[in-house]
Amino acid sequence: MALLVSSTLVAGACGEPARPTGAAPTVESPSAAAASQSSGPFAPLAWPPPGGGAPCDQATPPDAEHGAYAGILRRVRAIDALTVEFRLCAPDIAFPTRLAFPAFAINDTAWLESHVDPGRDGSQSIVEAVNGTGPWRLEQWNRGSTISLVRNDAYWGTPARAERLVIGWRDDPAIRLSELEDGSIDGADDLGSRGLEAIDADVSLQAVERAGLNIFYAGFNADYAPFDHQKVRQAIAIGIDRERIVEAFYPTGSEVATHFSPCAIAYGCTGDPWYEFDPSAARQLLAAAGYPDGFKTTIQYRDTPRPYLPDPTGVATALQSQLLANLGITAELEVLPDDTFLTTIDEGRADGIHLLGRTASVPEVSTLLDPHFGASASREFGEPIDAIVDALAAGAATVDDTARTDAYTAANEAIRANVPMIPIAHAGSLAGYRADVDGAIASPLGEERFAGMLPGDRSQLVWLAPDQPNGLYCADETSDAARLVCSQMTEGLYAFGPDDASAVPALALRCEPNPELTTWTCSLRPDVTFQDGATLDANDVVLSFAAQWDADHPLHRGREGRFEPFLDIFGGFLNPPG
Repeated sequence: MALLVSSTLVAGACGEPARPTGAAPTVESPSAAAASQSSGPFAPLAWPPPGGGAPCDQATPPDAEHGAYAGILRRVRAIDALTVEFRLCAPDIAFPTRLAFPAFAINDTAWLESHVDPGRDGSQSIVEAVNGTGPWRLEQWNRGSTISLVRNDAYWGTPARAERLVIGWRDDPAIRLSELEDGSIDGADDLGSRGLEAIDADVSLQAVERAGLNIFYAGFNADYAPFDHQKVRQAIAIGIDRERIVEAFYPTGSEVATHFSPCAIAYGCTGDPWYEFDPSAARQLLAAAGYPDGFKTTIQYRDTPRPYLPDPTGVATALQSQLLANLGITAELEVLPDDTFLTTIDEGRADGIHLLGRTASVPEVSTLLDPHFGASASREFGEPIDAIVDALAAGAATVDDTARTDAYTAANEAIRANVPMIPIAHAGSLAGYRADVDGAIASPLGEERFAGMLPGDRSQLVWLAPDQPNGLYCADETSDAARLVCSQMTEGLYAFGPDDASAVPALALRCEPNPELTTWTCSLRPDVTFQDGATLDANDVVLSFAAQWDADHPLHRGREGRFEPFLDIFGGFLNPPG
């Protein structure tokens, strides 16, 4: 049930959002507001409040205390009790995917007010207490040991199959594997280098590979010879044994990339897969391009491991050996500092082969492809390729499934034909379960849906993770451990699919855009209740976003108050500190 936050607001100048003034804002008494809300008509909230200006127009800081606005949200407002409208600063095809992140779970307004400012009524901090709408509810957090959840029997959707879920943690993958082998747990994440071998040798266990939402690739700048010749790029594309590199340097669960985007992302793998390894055909292509004896070049990279490149020097050395043995290309390894390396690539000055990658912060195909191949991409690969640019523009301009499939098929095939880079690996990992766990999956985002699992004839499912969360208010947490726990109990308007990165409706029945993709209108599920019995309404959505978005909001507080997920996904705070 939504309640109102009362504070004195003044409208700023054109483009300047309203800000609290005078004395510190007060939070209206939950009980008093609840009585008012239940006895009167629904009073829709909006943020920024009416007259608060348009934050997208803040090209310069409004005053000495605040910085310029850099975010993509323009306004969030309740239209009626079950309808919320999001206005954006620019078109955004990825908006439902942004909504699916666990950080943007919806909280009941009275709960948010009383638990962000705990102690007034004996309540716990929102960092340690949870009042969600999900299939599990918090039973107990034994810090340093376990978090136990119990089935939420009032859940609006399909109820959890087990009665209880216990999540523990061990930082050593060998210990996690050992506890899985001795049957003391039902499942564990990231089982290390010997996990698959051990599970394959034990009929009481099952392995589930976790796809990685990342890409490692070898890139070329076509402005420089000999990479300005398409046949040279194609020759290297089929003259490199990518499977050999993945097998030698990547953990179990990783896969040879068939496309730039991981297949777990919708539209990421449309079109033909990448070329098969064929060194004989590669040498013929190289000769046809005028380089029968190969040539000299460099392999530029950073020597600091990344999630998508766990052993940079090992991979660079292996690539160097393959180029020489398979194509007669002599490549000198060149290690560059991070800043120098990235600047050189972005400015289009990388004149050899460069090793780089990307992890999807938003698992939407346009956010992976556009920064590298779209109209506004850097000069990493040289002059933009029109066929790719046009296809990406078409894919980002519609929500029609058939049209998007056609557009990204065209984009992926144009990337394959022109070879601006060679997709090599999607780094993944391995999860393991006891063999009798029905419904065992491994989410590519590390957010398993434990509600869909049944651990044999046992009443509780026990899962072992690498880390303990620092807090349970995921708006202000960045760790995988926190997201895993939060996503069991709380829900946003959208959620990620159980075994892929697709965004599916959760608390929203649907969110529909206007033709320009600048306004998204979301219809909420009716009769959804929080675990304390409060009913979800549109004002809860508005305030849940306002508390994260507005740095001046009285509820913009958490464990640290950094709200990094919001910055990362939506670009910037309203009223950011100067």
